[in-house]
Amino acid sequence: MMFKELFLEFLYNFWALLNSIAVFILIGVLIAGVFKLLLPDAFVKKHLGQHNFMSNIKAAVLGIPLPLCSCSVIPFISALRKSGASKSATQTFLIATPITGADSIMATYGVFGWVFTLYRIISSVVIALVAGLLTLLFVPDDNAKKPVDTPKYTPIDPNKKPNLAYPVGKPLNIKVIKAEDKLSIVQKILSYAFDDIYKDIAKSLMIGIIIGALIVTFMPANLSDYISSNAFINYALVLLISMPLYVCATASIPLGLSLLAAGFSPGAAFIFLTAGPATNTITMSVVLKTLGKTSLIIYLSSVLIGSLFFGYFFDSFFSESLSAINILAVHKEDSGFIAQVSSVILLYLSLNYIFNKKAQLMGGRCSGGGCSSGGCSS
Repeated sequence: MMFKELFLEFLYNFWALLNSIAVFILIGVLIAGVFKLLLPDAFVKKHLGQHNFMSNIKAAVLGIPLPLCSCSVIPFISALRKSGASKSATQTFLIATPITGADSIMATYGVFGWVFTLYRIISSVVIALVAGLLTLLFVPDDNAKKPVDTPKYTPIDPNKKPNLAYPVGKPLNIKVIKAEDKLSIVQKILSYAFDDIYKDIAKSLMIGIIIGALIVTFMPANLSDYISSNAFINYALVLLISMPLYVCATASIPLGLSLLAAGFSPGAAFIFLTAGPATNTITMSVVLKTLGKTSLIIYLSSVLIGSLFFGYFFDSFFSESLSAINILAVHKEDSGFIAQVSSVILLYLSLNYIFNKKAQLMGGRCSGGGCSSGGCSS
């Protein structure tokens, strides 16, 4: 095939992959912006400080919708530890949060359907809780030994008149939400959603789509003949690729789609979508420094064994749920108008954020540590 034909085929595959996820990413990012506005960092930190299993459950539940990738979660967990969060809750939060996220959940549903999406959420929570429980059992927590500051009880003097901030009879000065305030809230949501959340993943998402399009373009027709008949060999191959690689939960979706197109099983794609976002070499080094060697072993073992187990379980009982998905169908059918418009918007935003790092959609400022389009920042 001539270079021109290959290039045109690549562009066609790139556009088709972008069309398949663009509208769901836009919706998911907006939902993530709402979550980030409603769940400030102080609220999250408040519920993760106890050295018990209930804190682990809270960490897993709170981590599901938060739009933090495996890179942007690093400064967040460092802040959690400094604020008194337990090692077990931090470990749970570290695993559960990068795998899911409102944007990733919507994109997963749009591409793989509700069964795969629900399975991905439940399995990530189970893996994270197991890691947190093992940390709770085998890793002593220094924060748990620190005395808890409790306010001293001061008896009320019955002879002393209370100092009322608002004297009796004086109405409270309750601020009425005006149209300008509602507009400000919308601006904050848009700023969180795009200037903060999507800006963090724009580069990695585009790289993931490009790699996915290259895989589909250069994938030989008889590739399935070369894939091992032993499922665990394929699982091991996917793990070797995904565990050291940095890829966020949303950006991993087009790559997982390409693995299915290449002939890998749904379970192998699931392993990539789990181990890829949950682990990378940067996170490993931070876990070693922040939580210790034992926590690092628990972290890697939980993700590795959990991914293999749930990948095999999915292939054994739920793989037929993806049988209706024609992975290459998007390359043979014209996408709808909404998908086309969403792709144009997403591509424009991505190029704007990648090549103009100071660009901001609504003039907002990044509210927390995260990874910029060029890498991690705190």
